[in-house]
Amino acid sequence: MSSLKSECTKTSRKLRVRLNPTFKDEKVCTIKEIPIPHEWYQPGALIIGGMASQFSYHLHELKFDQYIAQEMFEVTDMTTKFYQHSLALAFAVDNINRNPKILPNVTLGFHVYDTYNDDKMTYRATLDLLCKLHRYYPNYECDTQKNLMAVIGGLGSDTSVHMAELLGLYKIPQLTYGSFSPLDRENSKSTSFYWMVPNEAHQYVGIIRLLQHFGWTWIGLFAVNNDSGEHFMQEMEPLLSQHGICTAFKEMIINQGRWNTPGNTIDLFSNVYTALIDSKANAFIFYGESMTIISTTTFLYLGNHELLGNTSFRWVWVMTAQVDFVLGGLQRFWGLEFFQGAIFFSVHSQDLLGFQTFLRNIKPYRTKGDGFLKDFWELAFDCTLPNSQEMSMVDGTCTGKEKLDSLPGPVFEMHMTGHSYSIYNAVYAIACALHAMYLSRCNHRSVTNVGKRDGLHDLHPWQLHPFLQHISFNNSAGEIVSFNDNKEMGGVFDVMNLVIFPNKSYGRMKIGKMDPDAFEGNELIIDEERIVWPSRFNQVPVSVCNDNCYPGSHKQKKDGEKFCCYDCVPCPEGKISNQKNIEDCIRCREDHYPSKDQDECVLKTISFLSYAEPLGVSLASVTTSFSLITVLVLAIFVKYRDTPIVKANNRDITYTLLISLLLCFVSSLLFLRQPITVTCLLRQSTFGIVFSVAVSCVLAKTIMVVVAFMATKPGSSIKKWVGKRLANTIILLCTLIQAGICTLWLATSPPFPDLDMQSLKREMVAECNEGSAIMFYSVLGYLGLLSLISLTVAFLARKLPDSFNEAKFITFSMLIFCSVWLCFVPTYLSTKGKYMVAVEIFSILASSAGLLGCIFFPKCYLIILRPQLNKREQMIRRMK
Repeated sequence: MSSLKSECTKTSRKLRVRLNPTFKDEKVCTIKEIPIPHEWYQPGALIIGGMASQFSYHLHELKFDQYIAQEMFEVTDMTTKFYQHSLALAFAVDNINRNPKILPNVTLGFHVYDTYNDDKMTYRATLDLLCKLHRYYPNYECDTQKNLMAVIGGLGSDTSVHMAELLGLYKIPQLTYGSFSPLDRENSKSTSFYWMVPNEAHQYVGIIRLLQHFGWTWIGLFAVNNDSGEHFMQEMEPLLSQHGICTAFKEMIINQGRWNTPGNTIDLFSNVYTALIDSKANAFIFYGESMTIISTTTFLYLGNHELLGNTSFRWVWVMTAQVDFVLGGLQRFWGLEFFQGAIFFSVHSQDLLGFQTFLRNIKPYRTKGDGFLKDFWELAFDCTLPNSQEMSMVDGTCTGKEKLDSLPGPVFEMHMTGHSYSIYNAVYAIACALHAMYLSRCNHRSVTNVGKRDGLHDLHPWQLHPFLQHISFNNSAGEIVSFNDNKEMGGVFDVMNLVIFPNKSYGRMKIGKMDPDAFEGNELIIDEERIVWPSRFNQVPVSVCNDNCYPGSHKQKKDGEKFCCYDCVPCPEGKISNQKNIEDCIRCREDHYPSKDQDECVLKTISFLSYAEPLGVSLASVTTSFSLITVLVLAIFVKYRDTPIVKANNRDITYTLLISLLLCFVSSLLFLRQPITVTCLLRQSTFGIVFSVAVSCVLAKTIMVVVAFMATKPGSSIKKWVGKRLANTIILLCTLIQAGICTLWLATSPPFPDLDMQSLKREMVAECNEGSAIMFYSVLGYLGLLSLISLTVAFLARKLPDSFNEAKFITFSMLIFCSVWLCFVPTYLSTKGKYMVAVEIFSILASSAGLLGCIFFPKCYLIILRPQLNKREQMIRRMK
């Protein structure tokens, strides 16, 4: 901030600006000792802008005085830890007053009030702030009227709301440093209200992300028993359910300050104790205030003394930013062991240069008239300060040399807390706004009001709003302080870890942050390695309704229970789960299959009938053998082509039949390898055509026998059909029909290489997709038709009186042929994988071998072993 203009500083009067309340004349307020009525005092939080103790800050000297009434048990008590809030206020004011660039020639002052954690006292303290005539003012009576400009407070949302009800009427700026629930923010929508902390709703997202990070799906839910707690419950429950998290129980906890009836104690014991002990949850969400921590700690220690030394009764607490780990009175001797390892959100803070030095310089005898500090000192160090400044040698007497940094964390902290940091920023925000307004008024006065009094003597609180709302500055920690459009302080929440030490003190370990402006899903950053867990856990705790469902199984909801409670059921056949706690098993891709434990997908191997396996070798050997035999038979018939048996059976048809059978045997080799495009195109078409030739030759032979017999009858007109022309016509016509079917097949929907993923579980079958099943079965059907015709004709001609009659052998061969292919169709359809190919090869070999054996082996027998029967005379004799 730049210094004020010279015309603003030329004044015969100095102003002392008070934040709460503010502006007074140079004359210091005189102390008037007015005892505080006993019924006004209840143990409560130290609230800036609402405290019975009054701090009067003049220049650089801090002057205090306070009179504290006793409790019902005659024990003077206070929440010593909150004393830092007032000291942070004093530290900020002191720094501003020492800085000549901010409000030169103006000294900031302040008053501090306590609400005693009571609604009536909150209204009373607020009215005291607003009172101009000093009809009543505890502990102080001033000579001149106050000019209230701004209020900082309070810590609790209910306190701030009650204050705003009165302050808002006068449009007095109110800067709250406590975290507010969305409900309280709605209730406190006032043009004069400012939040020094980010919106609490961001913590809800942070809690969800935290639970998801550690996989905690079964949690307990505690909330303070007020409107904010109920609103938190209403907001969190559906939010938890949407993210797959269930609540094991929900309990409301009263504040310590309202714990004043036996019924409250009984309710707390019966509800909370049962929930803690009986629940299987290891993680609890705790929404409350600092007084709620005192209430819960008291219950845990007094509810069951056995819990003290039993480390098995330790849980992970997830707490919101409203909570501060405080202990008051006798509770400070208990410690916070139950909250060891707690993870909590905190208003972001930084250690400020000089703050700890400022705290170390606070001594009970160094500041004159410091009655409040005296009570704090006695309670914090458990000793008694003598009335005089002479040191007493009585046991239990304070020496005045005690050090604040020796106190445990629940009593007092040396490091600046998030709430104190917010107070510090609030003081600077008000000072900077005053400075900006001062400059604005001075600039205006320099032009139009030259010669008038200083520009701050007649300020009104409502005039501060435009400057305060748009204020933006860097504090001494180098962080930007500004309000957004909703008058909220932006920024992040720190994620902290509570570490309890043996001396009952504790440390706050920063383990991450919650950034509401980050991309969805990345709002929370956690350094898991830095977390100290409760002693019962040697690793990241597990908080689920039941044990994890490991890979190979999936969750199945239990009837009548929440969706987080489930049974672990093995994955069904054909499915796997490769993660824990999966909702449903998944199917593997077509080219993978489930492992034995059904926890992963294994790549299927490619399967096809090859020469490298025994079955393939066997079929190839049989094919080669039959091919050689066919060649041998053909050689025999060629060698003995002039013998009566060969000549009588039409040599050309015989040669054609033997060659077609040879091709039939060889065509089976096309099936013994991994399919490629060429082999897929040739397999079925080659097989269909060569078998059509073979069966056509057999049909031609049979018809020729019938025609030859009928031509021997006198006067028969069939003689003209006897000869090669009829046989060739039959073979050519039958073959062309099959060739036409195959050509149409290849032209419209040709076979192609394919992988069958479904037939076998662990293998992908490399096969030829037939393209069109209709065309494939048309080829087989046509072969079957030719075979049936040949069988029928041969069966009718089997008893014709001809020594060269082959009809009997043809009948038997076609009977084998038809039987093989009739069995082929159902067997082929019921077989999977490479065995389908083996069935087809076997059918080709068996049917071809049947034709070869039944038709040609008897002739070879006569030609080779009984040559004496292969003579014309012998044949004629047999006919007679």
